[in-house]
Amino acid sequence: MILLPSFLGFASGFLLVRLGWGRSSRCVAQIATQSFLAIGFGAGILSLANFIVPGASVKGLATIDAVLFLVFAVVASIRRKPTTDGAGFRNSQQPRPLERVVIVAFMTALAAALYTAITRALAHPHGDGWDAFAIWNLHARFLFLGGRLWRDGFNALIAWSHPDYPLLLPGVIAHLWTFLKSDSVVVPSVIALLFSFCTVGLLCSALIQVRGELAGFLAGTVLLATPSFLEIGTWQYADVPLSFFILATIVLLSLSAKGTESAPARGMLALAGGAASCAAWTKNEGLLFFCAILAAWFLVGVRHRDPDKSMGSLWPFLAGALPLLFVVVYFKHWIAPANELFSESNAAPQKLLTLNRYWIAAKWFGKEFFTFGDWLWVPLTLAMVCFGLAWANKRESSPNLQLGVLRLSLLLTLAGYFMIYLITPYELEWHLRYSLNRLLLQLWPAAVYLFFLTFPVQTAEGESAPQISHK
Repeated sequence: MILLPSFLGFASGFLLVRLGWGRSSRCVAQIATQSFLAIGFGAGILSLANFIVPGASVKGLATIDAVLFLVFAVVASIRRKPTTDGAGFRNSQQPRPLERVVIVAFMTALAAALYTAITRALAHPHGDGWDAFAIWNLHARFLFLGGRLWRDGFNALIAWSHPDYPLLLPGVIAHLWTFLKSDSVVVPSVIALLFSFCTVGLLCSALIQVRGELAGFLAGTVLLATPSFLEIGTWQYADVPLSFFILATIVLLSLSAKGTESAPARGMLALAGGAASCAAWTKNEGLLFFCAILAAWFLVGVRHRDPDKSMGSLWPFLAGALPLLFVVVYFKHWIAPANELFSESNAAPQKLLTLNRYWIAAKWFGKEFFTFGDWLWVPLTLAMVCFGLAWANKRESSPNLQLGVLRLSLLLTLAGYFMIYLITPYELEWHLRYSLNRLLLQLWPAAVYLFFLTFPVQTAEGESAPQISHK
């Protein structure tokens, strides 16, 4: 029975992605990118359906799932466009020796990661850490077992469970539990694994489209070689799902810069807005990321002295984001209590004027920059900085508005994390010690994507990988 909502939700997600994408393609890399995105959007659709009718019966949820699927199917059939050819894995060129080595390394790392992740999931069926059972799975049980009284689980009396946290992850878990008629520990474990490996797949397939197979498999290997990514991915926390939606937003915004017939800019921008709103519906940090994108869009437009053009391309993004943003605002304003980070708002100005807090936070940020991935030898952050300096002379010299927005949005999100630590009501060093590594990990897949998107990677003798045409 659980296969029905899974199929309808992810099928609806795939139809939604194809609607924004425009013409379909036979390019394997493009189809893979669409499929990975569909899983994320499908999870958002299932969560939204559960929020619309919390505590509904199996029949009620099945009806909503079916109606949403039929709506997407009808719209997709009306707007169906001819199939186009594509590149990607269909390239007839034989891989060069270096590419073969990278592909073998990626496949080896993927096999090892799958074995390790499944082993950890079996060893910790309830998740690994306080947040798994005391926040995310607890919220899912409120939605699943609470019936009409589910709101009682989201009030200030149990502030330790962070009742203001958004409900994408608990919502999709509760949705599947409803069909299963049991709060089985298998469901959150499978969802955690799915988001972890879909993040790797999205990173790899998207870069193959725009930079070639060498860049795509290298980036995938870099992410798989980040030990804490897979470790935290199996904890059943919301950090890796959030990293998926942040990466999805960055990928879709970068692809929108092409503006081709098979991937129209407006459709891509609308999908990017949907992914950003899913990030906001996943965790509070996702809402900060959404605001950072809007701020980056405006600031980059001002810097390039073309704010009208920059803000003009913002409207499709907002149109795609608004439906789920309304749900986020409704939950935050009418259901959830105030966030505990702002419970001492009167003390915030004094904390912002305390210079020692800046020094403590900066010290921890500097240390975690090299250690947050739990690398055994050379930190990948350091390796990427060194490669970036070595390739500095090969960077694109022309102004690039779209890439500027992407880079600045991540930097502004990071700056937002820094400011939140300055005003935290908790003991500062304790808060940094137990959360900063996960916050940096939320941005890591997107940072890896932008790194390989920015620097040229040779894919054939004397030829660079295909470049994105930024308009």
